[in-house]
Amino acid sequence: MDKQILRQAARRHPASILQPYDALMDLQGFDAIYSICENLGGATIYVPSARKIFAQCLEKEAAQEFNGYNYEVLAKKYGFSDRHLRRMLSG
Repeated sequence: MDKQILRQAARRHPASILQPYDALMDLQGFDAIYSICENLGGATIYVPSARKIFAQCLEKEAAQEFNGYNYEVLAKKYGFSDRHLRRMLSG
């Protein structure tokens, strides 16, 4: 999936999608590293990819734009395979 598509999704969707990451949203540089160490030090953590976070949002957008015939156009626009899009929209 194209990074530009993910960045656009991040700008379009409310912060509720990123709520689990609220503690890190306004931090930069040293502050971010310190906060991670302070809050998660010693723990094994999973950091999801941006694709994982925003895929659900992109799927909802694609479903709203679906007109019954535009699988290929939506798959290309949102960076999904045609097969994934068909499976998602059918179920």
